[in-house]
Amino acid sequence: MTTIRQRRVGKGTEVPEDQPPEEKNVKPDGKIVSDHTGGKLWNILSITVGGILAICLGLLTSVYVATLHENDLWFSNIKEVEREISFRTECGLYYSYYKQMIQAASIQQGIVNCKQYLEPVYFYIYTLFGLQAVYVIALYVTSWLLSGTWLSGLLAACWYITNRVDTTRVEFTIPLRENWALPFFAVQIAAITYLFRTHLQPVQERLTLMAVFIATFLFSLTWQFNQFMMLIQALALFILDCFDMLPTAKVTWLYIIQISGLLLVCVLQFFNSMILGSLLISFNASVLIARTIQKNLKKGGLLNRLGKLIIHVLFVLCLTLIINKFIKKILNLESDEHIFKFLKAKFGFGATRDFDANLYLCEEAFGLLPLNTFSRLSDTLLFYIYIFVLFLMTVAAIIVAFRNLSGSNRVQFMEKMEECTIILKPDAAYNLIHTVLFGCLALSTMRMKYLWISHMCVFASFGLCSTEVWKLILKCIHLYTSQRTHVIKYSIPIITLLFISYKFWPGIMDELSELREFYDPDTVELMNWIKSNTPNTAVFAGSMQLLAGVKLCTGRTLTNHPHYEDKNLRERTKQIYQMYAKRSPEDVYRILRSFGTDYVILEDSICYERRHSRGCRLRDLLDIANGHIMDGLGENEPDLKPSLYPRFCEEIKKNLPSYTIRFTRVFQNKTFHVYKLAKHK
Repeated sequence: MTTIRQRRVGKGTEVPEDQPPEEKNVKPDGKIVSDHTGGKLWNILSITVGGILAICLGLLTSVYVATLHENDLWFSNIKEVEREISFRTECGLYYSYYKQMIQAASIQQGIVNCKQYLEPVYFYIYTLFGLQAVYVIALYVTSWLLSGTWLSGLLAACWYITNRVDTTRVEFTIPLRENWALPFFAVQIAAITYLFRTHLQPVQERLTLMAVFIATFLFSLTWQFNQFMMLIQALALFILDCFDMLPTAKVTWLYIIQISGLLLVCVLQFFNSMILGSLLISFNASVLIARTIQKNLKKGGLLNRLGKLIIHVLFVLCLTLIINKFIKKILNLESDEHIFKFLKAKFGFGATRDFDANLYLCEEAFGLLPLNTFSRLSDTLLFYIYIFVLFLMTVAAIIVAFRNLSGSNRVQFMEKMEECTIILKPDAAYNLIHTVLFGCLALSTMRMKYLWISHMCVFASFGLCSTEVWKLILKCIHLYTSQRTHVIKYSIPIITLLFISYKFWPGIMDELSELREFYDPDTVELMNWIKSNTPNTAVFAGSMQLLAGVKLCTGRTLTNHPHYEDKNLRERTKQIYQMYAKRSPEDVYRILRSFGTDYVILEDSICYERRHSRGCRLRDLLDIANGHIMDGLGENEPDLKPSLYPRFCEEIKKNLPSYTIRFTRVFQNKTFHVYKLAKHK
């Protein structure tokens, strides 16, 4: 913990602000006790009550999202094929691997034979809903650790639930990898928060580091974006370490844990080369190397340290790029090139015609965070309180950082703040930079809002229940007394909880009583036809989203699927999507047969798409990538030319000889058209 000045207690006595409560003989609620045993009993009672509340809120959240899922689909009453179709897009792909595992004879006879107790699909979804309980408990504990009172954790959990639209989407995208990963990420943040507390015993520190490693490993194992999230985390640690706001030894251990966790995942994922080429490994290695080369970074005056710091930052960034370039060159890695093309185009560093990058750019989930998000967050008071706490903590961080760089004897302007005590503990400093960096990520990419807004609940509740925050405010306006601080610290959170309960409890009850039913007869008809009328060895081509469902519901072989982290698979998908482009039947047939395709599924919702505006429809992206003019009214880039052929997905329905000689329609309904490919020699 870093403080600007010490607090004078009594006559001629100074007690440092970083002295732990037990050494001052103070309860967590701030009341001084005369008996050490009484203080211990109070702590035990407080921890017990807080722990029980954390578990209860976690379980209630789990039941809440499970009930919403059941009410939305009537999941318990629909057929197995309808349950599987409800796992839309890549969700179906992920669940299909679980289904494949439990259907294997060796697994059935082994550890996952749960059919006699629970249907496999329920075992799967209840596991994920159970992880939501872990998620909420981790958020609760993080807020509790930061503020010192479980009231803060209670408020964080309530905000998480009432802002469910912006904190999770687990109830309608159950198998998504982020729903497996984010609970472990929250556990990791809680463990890091505890690690940065002062006065930890060596045993406590080692156990906490082990918890951080396990959570980091599980998070990395379950989400493809893990390396980018942990890179942001590493940047937060780097920034704080540069300003001497965290203990360097603990930061070093966290760098090592991130690298070792990723390398272990690399091994378990059959030496996934994309992990080895990640910026995270290059950055962490660069920081550790730079530290050994550059000595005495944290010594000297303000200008001296600023100069060293600038050189250090530039050295680390340059070394990161060199190491990353070297690894990718040696291993010939191109798995994540589409992400960098996407980022380059997104932030205005030149337009791109790259199909994969444009596919991301045109998806709403990868666009900017909509402004109506803030109005929803403001309805629960979360956003207002978050901004208030963020402003105060940022000011404190700037002052402490300036003090650390200048040296305690050189901060002349601090003499004017006689009545204020500026405190920024290492755990609070970490969570401050964490929320700022992940806020920037969420503002730029809507899909990442779930990481930020869940942490927003933690950070806002911590600030509202923090003794240090209220003490700072009251001292700066000359109204500080210990009693007044504790009255405000507890009364305002309680009033906020009562307001949230009064305003949102009726809506939650209405939401839980609203009943719907799954209904998608066209897709059900398609899946049943495939199972009944095609051989088990048949190979299907189509859109990534639909083929994930085909694999899950029918077990047929696919030409492509939504796992988009492999360059060869991305290129294959682009080739197969030529069936929605302006290409000749000979070209489309040749492409499909080159991948062993027996059947191709065309979707009217893609061929005649209206969901996206012109320029972002799938057929437009294909036209641009192929150098062809787009359909419809509007401008085209000057070098685009008309295609020599009509659009394949439209023309094939006219049954012209050049098409029927190669493609025979074997199934159709209002949504799908299935064609069997002729097997010419």
